[in-house]
Amino acid sequence: MNVPHERVRAQIEAILHAWGMEPDLVQTTVEAMAETDLMGVDSHGISMLMTYEKRVQEGKLKLNARPRIEKQNACTALIDAGAGLGHPVSAFAMNLAVDKAKEAGVGVVGVRNSHHFGAAGVYARIAAKRGAIGMVTSATRGVAMVPTRGAMPVLGTNPIAFAAPAKRNEPFVLDMATTTTAAGKVKVYDLNEKQMPAGWVLDGKGQPVTDPRRGFQIVFDEPEGGLSPLGGSPEMASHKGYGLAMMVHILGGTLVGSSFSPIRNRTQKPEDPDDIGHFFMAIDPNAFRSPGEFENDLDDVIDVLHATPAADPARPMLVAGEPEEAERRRRLKDGIPIPASLDHLIRGICERSGAAYLLAPREAGAP
Repeated sequence: MNVPHERVRAQIEAILHAWGMEPDLVQTTVEAMAETDLMGVDSHGISMLMTYEKRVQEGKLKLNARPRIEKQNACTALIDAGAGLGHPVSAFAMNLAVDKAKEAGVGVVGVRNSHHFGAAGVYARIAAKRGAIGMVTSATRGVAMVPTRGAMPVLGTNPIAFAAPAKRNEPFVLDMATTTTAAGKVKVYDLNEKQMPAGWVLDGKGQPVTDPRRGFQIVFDEPEGGLSPLGGSPEMASHKGYGLAMMVHILGGTLVGSSFSPIRNRTQKPEDPDDIGHFFMAIDPNAFRSPGEFENDLDDVIDVLHATPAADPARPMLVAGEPEEAERRRRLKDGIPIPASLDHLIRGICERSGAAYLLAPREAGAP
Protein backbone atom coordinates (compact mmCIF):
# COMPACT_ATOMS: atom_id res chain seq x y z
CA MET A 1 0.00 0.00 0.00
CA ASN A 2 1.01 3.61 -0.55
CA VAL A 3 0.82 5.55 2.71
CA PRO A 4 0.67 9.39 2.88
CA HIS A 5 3.95 10.70 4.20
CA GLU A 6 2.19 12.48 7.09
CA ARG A 7 0.94 9.11 8.30
CA VAL A 8 4.40 7.53 8.05
CA ARG A 9 5.84 10.40 10.07
CA ALA A 10 3.09 10.05 12.66
CA GLN A 11 3.71 6.31 12.93
CA ILE A 12 7.43 6.70 13.54
CA GLU A 13 6.70 9.46 16.06
CA ALA A 14 4.12 7.36 17.92
CA ILE A 15 6.51 4.43 18.29
CA LEU A 16 9.44 6.56 19.46
CA HIS A 17 7.20 8.27 22.03
CA ALA A 18 5.94 4.87 23.21
CA TRP A 19 9.53 3.78 23.75
CA GLY A 20 10.03 6.81 26.00
CA MET A 21 12.13 9.07 23.77
CA GLU A 22 11.96 12.75 24.73
CA PRO A 23 9.92 15.00 22.39
CA ASP A 24 12.72 17.12 20.91
CA LEU A 25 14.84 14.05 20.18
CA VAL A 26 11.80 12.39 18.62
CA GLN A 27 11.27 15.32 16.26
CA THR A 28 14.86 15.31 15.01
CA THR A 29 14.77 11.54 14.50
CA VAL A 30 11.38 11.58 12.76
CA GLU A 31 12.56 14.34 10.42
CA ALA A 32 15.61 12.32 9.34
CA MET A 33 13.77 9.00 9.01
CA ALA A 34 10.77 10.41 7.13
CA GLU A 35 12.97 12.36 4.72
CA THR A 36 14.85 9.15 4.03
CA ASP A 37 11.63 7.35 3.08
CA LEU A 38 10.47 10.29 0.96
CA MET A 39 13.69 10.18 -1.05
CA GLY A 40 13.18 6.49 -1.80
CA VAL A 41 15.88 5.10 0.49
CA ASP A 42 13.47 2.49 1.85
CA SER A 43 16.24 0.58 3.61
CA HIS A 44 16.99 3.37 6.11
CA GLY A 45 13.65 4.89 7.12
CA ILE A 46 10.67 3.33 8.84
CA SER A 47 11.97 -0.16 8.04
CA MET A 48 14.79 0.39 10.57
CA LEU A 49 12.34 0.40 13.51
CA MET A 50 12.64 -3.37 13.95
CA THR A 51 16.40 -3.05 14.45
CA TYR A 52 15.99 -0.11 16.83
CA GLU A 53 13.43 -2.03 18.87
CA LYS A 54 15.90 -4.91 19.25
CA ARG A 55 18.64 -2.52 20.43
CA VAL A 56 16.29 -0.93 22.96
CA GLN A 57 15.25 -4.34 24.31
CA GLU A 58 18.89 -5.41 24.58
CA GLY A 59 19.70 -2.31 26.62
CA LYS A 60 22.32 -1.17 24.11
CA LEU A 61 20.49 1.97 22.95
CA LYS A 62 19.86 4.96 25.24
CA LEU A 63 17.08 6.83 23.50
CA ASN A 64 17.36 9.96 25.64
CA ALA A 65 21.13 10.39 25.45
CA ARG A 66 22.16 13.88 24.41
CA PRO A 67 25.29 14.89 22.47
CA ARG A 68 28.18 16.07 24.62
CA ILE A 69 31.13 17.96 23.16
CA GLU A 70 34.29 16.37 24.55
CA LYS A 71 36.82 18.69 22.91
CA GLN A 72 36.79 21.42 20.29
CA ASN A 73 38.68 24.30 18.72
CA ALA A 74 37.85 26.81 16.01
CA CYS A 75 37.69 24.17 13.27
CA THR A 76 37.10 20.80 14.91
CA ALA A 77 35.06 19.06 17.58
CA LEU A 78 34.66 15.56 19.01
CA ILE A 79 31.21 14.57 20.30
CA ASP A 80 30.21 11.71 22.58
CA ALA A 81 26.75 10.50 21.49
CA GLY A 82 26.19 8.77 24.83
CA ALA A 83 25.07 5.51 23.14
CA GLY A 84 22.04 7.31 21.73
CA LEU A 85 20.37 6.82 18.37
CA GLY A 86 22.48 8.37 15.61
CA HIS A 87 19.96 10.81 14.10
CA PRO A 88 19.92 13.54 16.80
CA VAL A 89 23.69 13.61 17.30
CA SER A 90 24.31 13.59 13.54
CA ALA A 91 22.04 16.56 12.86
CA PHE A 92 23.73 18.39 15.75
CA ALA A 93 27.23 17.48 14.47
CA MET A 94 26.58 18.55 10.88
CA ASN A 95 25.12 21.87 11.98
CA LEU A 96 28.09 22.42 14.30
CA ALA A 97 30.47 21.68 11.40
CA VAL A 98 28.65 24.27 9.25
CA ASP A 99 28.76 26.82 12.08
CA LYS A 100 32.52 26.36 12.34
CA ALA A 101 32.92 26.54 8.56
CA LYS A 102 31.06 29.86 8.46
CA GLU A 103 33.58 31.23 10.97
CA ALA A 104 36.82 29.50 9.97
CA GLY A 105 36.23 28.31 6.41
CA VAL A 106 36.10 24.64 7.32
CA GLY A 107 34.53 22.62 10.12
CA VAL A 108 35.23 18.98 10.96
CA VAL A 109 33.22 17.19 13.64
CA GLY A 110 33.67 13.58 14.74
CA VAL A 111 31.15 11.52 16.69
CA ARG A 112 31.85 8.44 18.77
CA ASN A 113 29.70 6.11 20.89
CA SER A 114 26.74 6.39 18.54
CA HIS A 115 24.29 4.01 16.87
CA HIS A 116 22.80 3.74 13.36
CA PHE A 117 22.09 7.21 11.92
CA GLY A 118 19.99 6.38 8.87
CA ALA A 119 20.96 7.73 5.44
CA ALA A 120 24.21 9.72 5.28
CA GLY A 121 22.81 11.95 2.54
CA VAL A 122 20.28 13.47 4.95
CA TYR A 123 23.11 15.14 6.86
CA ALA A 124 25.14 16.16 3.79
CA ARG A 125 21.99 17.93 2.57
CA ILE A 126 21.89 19.95 5.81
CA ALA A 127 25.18 21.54 4.81
CA ALA A 128 24.03 22.25 1.25
CA LYS A 129 20.81 23.87 2.48
CA ARG A 130 22.92 26.18 4.60
CA GLY A 131 25.16 27.13 1.66
CA ALA A 132 28.11 24.88 2.54
CA ILE A 133 29.75 21.84 0.97
CA GLY A 134 29.16 18.83 3.20
CA MET A 135 30.78 15.42 3.49
CA VAL A 136 29.68 12.59 5.78
CA THR A 137 31.18 9.18 6.45
CA SER A 138 30.33 6.55 9.02
CA ALA A 139 31.54 3.28 10.42
CA THR A 140 28.87 0.59 10.79
CA ARG A 141 27.70 -1.96 13.34
CA GLY A 142 27.43 -4.92 10.99
CA VAL A 143 30.18 -6.87 9.28
CA ALA A 144 28.92 -7.37 5.73
CA MET A 145 31.61 -6.68 3.09
CA VAL A 146 33.73 -9.53 1.75
CA PRO A 147 37.10 -7.95 0.88
CA THR A 148 38.78 -8.65 -2.45
CA ARG A 149 40.07 -12.27 -2.49
CA GLY A 150 38.27 -12.93 0.81
CA ALA A 151 35.69 -15.61 1.67
CA MET A 152 34.13 -14.00 4.74
CA PRO A 153 33.02 -10.44 5.61
CA VAL A 154 35.27 -8.06 7.52
CA LEU A 155 34.04 -4.50 6.86
CA GLY A 156 30.61 -2.89 6.98
CA THR A 157 28.84 -1.05 4.17
CA ASN A 158 30.63 2.12 5.40
CA PRO A 159 28.63 4.89 3.67
CA ILE A 160 29.88 8.17 2.29
CA ALA A 161 27.82 11.21 1.26
CA PHE A 162 28.79 14.52 -0.35
CA ALA A 163 26.61 17.54 -1.09
CA ALA A 164 27.29 20.89 -2.75
CA PRO A 165 24.86 23.82 -3.20
CA ALA A 166 23.92 25.33 -6.55
CA LYS A 167 21.57 28.23 -7.36
CA ARG A 168 19.35 27.32 -10.31
CA ASN A 169 19.76 23.57 -9.99
CA GLU A 170 19.16 21.10 -7.20
CA PRO A 171 22.24 20.57 -5.03
CA PHE A 172 24.67 17.89 -6.12
CA VAL A 173 24.23 15.05 -3.61
CA LEU A 174 26.15 11.78 -3.76
CA ASP A 175 25.01 9.21 -1.16
CA MET A 176 26.44 5.72 -1.46
CA ALA A 177 27.55 2.61 0.33
CA THR A 178 31.06 1.31 -0.33
CA THR A 179 29.59 -2.11 -1.06
CA THR A 180 27.90 -2.82 -4.40
CA THR A 181 24.63 -2.25 -2.57
CA ALA A 182 23.66 -1.38 1.00
CA ALA A 183 22.81 -4.21 3.38
CA GLY A 184 19.46 -2.56 4.00
CA LYS A 185 18.59 -2.85 0.31
CA VAL A 186 18.91 -6.64 0.61
CA LYS A 187 16.37 -6.34 3.44
CA VAL A 188 14.05 -4.33 1.17
CA TYR A 189 14.28 -6.93 -1.60
CA ASP A 190 13.46 -9.62 0.96
CA LEU A 191 10.47 -7.66 2.28
CA ASN A 192 9.21 -7.28 -1.28
CA GLU A 193 10.11 -10.89 -2.26
CA LYS A 194 11.99 -9.51 -5.27
CA GLN A 195 14.93 -11.29 -6.91
CA MET A 196 18.26 -9.51 -6.36
CA PRO A 197 20.68 -8.62 -9.16
CA ALA A 198 23.61 -11.03 -9.45
CA GLY A 199 26.78 -9.69 -7.83
CA TRP A 200 25.26 -7.93 -4.84
CA VAL A 201 25.62 -10.87 -2.45
CA LEU A 202 28.24 -13.62 -2.56
CA ASP A 203 28.07 -16.94 -0.72
CA GLY A 204 30.98 -18.48 1.20
CA LYS A 205 32.47 -19.77 -2.05
CA GLY A 206 32.32 -16.41 -3.79
CA GLN A 207 29.32 -17.35 -5.93
CA PRO A 208 26.54 -14.79 -6.59
CA VAL A 209 23.22 -15.21 -4.79
CA THR A 210 20.01 -13.75 -6.23
CA ASP A 211 17.34 -15.28 -3.97
CA PRO A 212 16.39 -12.45 -1.54
CA ARG A 213 15.67 -14.73 1.45
CA ARG A 214 18.98 -16.52 1.02
CA GLY A 215 20.75 -13.21 0.51
CA PHE A 216 19.23 -11.83 3.72
CA GLN A 217 20.41 -14.89 5.65
CA ILE A 218 23.96 -14.55 4.33
CA VAL A 219 24.22 -10.80 5.02
CA PHE A 220 22.58 -10.73 8.43
CA ASP A 221 22.92 -14.22 9.95
CA GLU A 222 25.83 -16.23 8.54
CA PRO A 223 29.60 -15.97 9.20
CA GLU A 224 30.63 -16.64 5.58
CA GLY A 225 29.76 -14.77 2.41
CA GLY A 226 28.36 -11.25 2.30
CA LEU A 227 28.19 -8.11 0.16
CA SER A 228 30.70 -7.50 -2.61
CA PRO A 229 32.85 -4.34 -2.50
CA LEU A 230 31.89 -1.43 -4.73
CA GLY A 231 33.08 -2.30 -8.24
CA GLY A 232 32.30 -6.00 -7.88
CA SER A 233 34.68 -7.31 -10.51
CA PRO A 234 37.25 -7.29 -12.04
CA GLU A 235 39.64 -7.64 -9.14
CA MET A 236 41.20 -4.17 -9.27
CA ALA A 237 37.78 -2.51 -9.35
CA SER A 238 36.63 -4.37 -6.24
CA HIS A 239 40.01 -3.72 -4.57
CA LYS A 240 39.44 0.02 -4.98
CA GLY A 241 35.95 -0.32 -3.50
CA TYR A 242 37.41 -2.23 -0.57
CA GLY A 243 40.06 0.48 -0.14
CA LEU A 244 37.36 3.17 -0.21
CA ALA A 245 35.52 1.33 2.57
CA MET A 246 38.71 1.31 4.61
CA MET A 247 39.17 5.07 4.05
CA VAL A 248 35.63 5.67 5.29
CA HIS A 249 36.21 3.57 8.40
CA ILE A 250 39.48 5.40 9.13
CA LEU A 251 37.62 8.73 9.13
CA GLY A 252 34.33 7.58 10.67
CA GLY A 253 35.75 5.03 13.09
CA THR A 254 39.46 5.03 13.84
CA LEU A 255 39.95 8.83 13.81
CA VAL A 256 37.07 9.49 16.22
CA GLY A 257 37.90 6.58 18.52
CA SER A 258 34.94 4.31 17.80
CA SER A 259 35.00 0.56 17.45
CA PHE A 260 35.94 -1.69 14.53
CA SER A 261 33.16 -4.25 14.21
CA PRO A 262 35.24 -7.46 13.96
CA ILE A 263 37.16 -6.48 17.09
CA ARG A 264 34.04 -5.30 18.95
CA ASN A 265 32.16 -8.48 18.12
CA ARG A 266 34.90 -10.52 19.81
CA THR A 267 35.17 -8.39 22.92
CA GLN A 268 31.88 -6.67 23.75
CA LYS A 269 29.41 -7.76 26.37
CA PRO A 270 25.77 -8.35 25.34
CA GLU A 271 24.63 -5.06 26.82
CA ASP A 272 27.47 -2.93 25.40
CA PRO A 273 26.42 -0.19 22.93
CA ASP A 274 27.37 -0.43 19.28
CA ASP A 275 29.90 2.44 19.60
CA ILE A 276 29.55 3.52 15.96
CA GLY A 277 31.57 6.50 14.78
CA HIS A 278 30.60 9.23 12.30
CA PHE A 279 32.55 11.99 10.52
CA PHE A 280 31.15 15.32 9.31
CA MET A 281 32.95 17.99 7.32
CA ALA A 282 31.65 21.33 6.05
CA ILE A 283 33.43 23.79 3.76
CA ASP A 284 32.30 27.37 3.22
CA PRO A 285 32.70 28.15 -0.52
CA ASN A 286 33.11 31.82 0.38
CA ALA A 287 36.45 30.94 1.97
CA PHE A 288 37.70 30.26 -1.57
CA ARG A 289 35.48 32.32 -3.88
CA SER A 290 33.55 35.57 -3.83
CA PRO A 291 29.97 35.07 -2.65
CA GLY A 292 27.87 33.31 -5.29
CA GLU A 293 30.74 32.41 -7.64
CA PHE A 294 30.96 28.78 -6.56
CA GLU A 295 27.22 28.21 -6.91
CA ASN A 296 27.15 29.89 -10.33
CA ASP A 297 30.03 27.76 -11.60
CA LEU A 298 28.43 24.59 -10.24
CA ASP A 299 25.23 25.51 -12.06
CA ASP A 300 27.24 25.80 -15.30
CA VAL A 301 28.81 22.38 -14.69
CA ILE A 302 25.42 20.79 -14.03
CA ASP A 303 23.94 22.47 -17.12
CA VAL A 304 26.66 20.89 -19.27
CA LEU A 305 25.89 17.48 -17.77
CA HIS A 306 22.18 17.93 -18.41
CA ALA A 307 22.91 18.86 -22.03
CA THR A 308 24.85 15.65 -22.68
CA PRO A 309 23.10 13.65 -25.43
CA ALA A 310 21.26 10.69 -23.92
CA ALA A 311 21.80 7.17 -25.23
CA ASP A 312 18.05 6.67 -24.74
CA PRO A 313 16.01 9.85 -25.42
CA ALA A 314 13.35 8.60 -23.01
CA ARG A 315 15.90 8.61 -20.21
CA PRO A 316 17.66 12.01 -20.07
CA MET A 317 20.90 12.60 -18.21
CA LEU A 318 20.65 12.88 -14.43
CA VAL A 319 23.02 14.37 -11.87
CA ALA A 320 23.57 12.83 -8.43
CA GLY A 321 20.78 13.88 -6.07
CA GLU A 322 18.16 14.45 -8.77
CA PRO A 323 16.63 10.94 -8.68
CA GLU A 324 16.04 11.30 -4.94
CA GLU A 325 14.49 14.75 -5.34
CA ALA A 326 12.20 13.45 -8.10
CA GLU A 327 11.20 10.52 -5.91
CA ARG A 328 10.55 12.90 -3.03
CA ARG A 329 8.13 14.92 -5.13
CA ARG A 330 6.43 11.75 -6.35
CA ARG A 331 6.03 10.33 -2.85
CA LEU A 332 4.74 13.61 -1.44
CA LYS A 333 1.99 13.31 -4.02
CA ASP A 334 1.36 9.55 -4.14
CA GLY A 335 2.53 8.31 -0.75
CA ILE A 336 5.31 6.05 0.51
CA PRO A 337 5.10 2.38 -0.52
CA ILE A 338 4.84 0.03 2.47
CA PRO A 339 4.97 -3.68 1.57
CA ALA A 340 2.58 -5.99 3.42
CA SER A 341 5.47 -7.75 5.17
CA LEU A 342 6.76 -4.45 6.59
CA ASP A 343 3.25 -3.38 7.58
CA HIS A 344 2.91 -6.64 9.53
CA LEU A 345 6.19 -5.97 11.37
CA ILE A 346 5.17 -2.39 12.24
CA ARG A 347 1.85 -3.66 13.60
CA GLY A 348 3.84 -6.00 15.85
CA ILE A 349 5.98 -3.16 17.18
CA CYS A 350 2.84 -1.15 17.92
CA GLU A 351 1.31 -4.04 19.84
CA ARG A 352 4.44 -4.60 21.91
CA SER A 353 5.06 -0.91 22.64
CA GLY A 354 1.48 0.24 23.13
CA ALA A 355 1.81 2.78 20.29
CA ALA A 356 -1.21 3.46 18.11
CA TYR A 357 -1.08 1.78 14.71
CA LEU A 358 -1.45 4.59 12.15
CA LEU A 359 -0.26 3.41 8.75
CA ALA A 360 -3.52 2.07 7.28
CA PRO A 361 -6.73 4.09 7.39
CA ARG A 362 -9.29 2.78 9.86
CA GLU A 363 -11.95 0.64 8.20
CA ALA A 364 -15.57 1.78 8.43
CA GLY A 365 -17.13 0.52 11.64
CA ALA A 366 -13.77 -0.45 13.17
CA PRO A 367 -13.14 0.67 16.77
